[in-house]
Amino acid sequence: MSDTLDQLKLHCLECNKCRLAETRTNVVFGVGVENAEVMFIGEGPGENEDLQGEPFVGRGGQLLDKMLNAVDLDRHKNIYIANMVKCRPPKNRDPLPDEQEQCITWLRNQVKIIRPKIIVCLGRVAATRLIKKDMKITKEHGVFFEKNGVIMMATLHPAALLRNPNNKPGAFEDFQKLRDKIKEVCTHTYD
Repeated sequence: MSDTLDQLKLHCLECNKCRLAETRTNVVFGVGVENAEVMFIGEGPGENEDLQGEPFVGRGGQLLDKMLNAVDLDRHKNIYIANMVKCRPPKNRDPLPDEQEQCITWLRNQVKIIRPKIIVCLGRVAATRLIKKDMKITKEHGVFFEKNGVIMMATLHPAALLRNPNNKPGAFEDFQKLRDKIKEVCTHTYD
């Protein structure tokens, strides 16, 4: 285990534990501030993320940035964004359980270093792995859970919102609830 995100990232960049390493262009470790009280976790990098080495930089990432901005959050100022797996699954498929298992140590170490007060799961894959196995994302998005002393919430994945724009208002409500929860439990996110 590393003591800083920079050290952990150096080790992660060399990872070849699963078959996803064979087809990646870049390891997509994460982006944000090391002392973030709020951490967003998606499922895995897509094509743009694999090419640029940063999470959520494609069309879905642009939508995510707009939603974050609407509640005064920014990946470079007051949050951290990572994924369940650090390498792109072929054709943007969901990461398989064994791939998630091989990669989960990296995410656990990121969480241990950052020590967020709130984790937001972006989409079903992250929510069912991190919050609860039977999570129904379309029914339980925006609901807060507590797990191991961390407040957790799931919201719809930005790519899913692009495919079904009718769900955008519900997702925006999730971000408003998140803003209220941050004001309630966080000390420096909105400094």
